[in-house]
Amino acid sequence: MVPYRAAYDLKKLRGKKIVHRIGQTQRYESLPRGLRAMVALLVLRNRAIKPLLAGTQEQRPSRGAQNPSAFDRHYDTIRTAMRGVFQELGVAA
Repeated sequence: MVPYRAAYDLKKLRGKKIVHRIGQTQRYESLPRGLRAMVALLVLRNRAIKPLLAGTQEQRPSRGAQNPSAFDRHYDTIRTAMRGVFQELGVAA
């Protein structure tokens, strides 16, 4: 990582109260609220955004789950809606 980029990132994280400096050292630790926010963003990215984007590039319709749960039905509804949004925006493949 480039030092000036790290300094910028730390300044932004401190401003958003995600991390704080430990005493007079050059070390930082995350605040509980900030840690929850970081984990939420990672989970959202890995569990929702990536699969939704991957689902929009599907060439043929999927067969779906054999025994779809409520979660599967909700996910399929979101995926279908996101495909429509991407087509409206001209982003869909």
